[in-house]
Amino acid sequence: MTDPRALAWPPDPIRTERLVVRESEARDRAAVIELNASPEVYAYLGGPRPLAELEGTVPEVPGRRPGFFVVELDGAAIGTVELDPHTPELPDSPRREAGGTALGYLFLPHAWGRGYATEACAAALHWFDAALPGEPVVLYTQTANARSMRLAAKLGFTERERFHAYDAEQWFGVRPPATPPA
Repeated sequence: MTDPRALAWPPDPIRTERLVVRESEARDRAAVIELNASPEVYAYLGGPRPLAELEGTVPEVPGRRPGFFVVELDGAAIGTVELDPHTPELPDSPRREAGGTALGYLFLPHAWGRGYATEACAAALHWFDAALPGEPVVLYTQTANARSMRLAAKLGFTERERFHAYDAEQWFGVRPPATPPA
């Protein structure tokens, strides 16, 4: 398994039918703070972080690292997609062998229900498949998060296991690797 942080970064912006999926810039800071402070966005992620804390800790260019994408619609940031190293906390967990990269995403509530998350995550996964062919990707979500469960299915993730953590049932899925070209 290859660590996504080893990839050449940044890639060229990824353009989809409606979105631009790109590396983070200083102009994205306010949107990243808004995402992390939103009670709606963090309803299944342990609750929002305090705005004052975020103002003091979010760097001028948030998420400046390989695998962190900002999702832009009509010139404004509406969310983020992350492909990060997958490091399960339990050394003997079957989750450790499932894949080396985990997909994460956050979108502002006004962007929900329009297919933007599916479009942006699919674009980031397509980029990942080209950059690291043959590498599986994993995803965690709460089973109570119906939107995230539907997105996982649309993106081709299949359930590997359910478990209890953070006072809720969690879902763990794997997206098989794209077949490398022969």
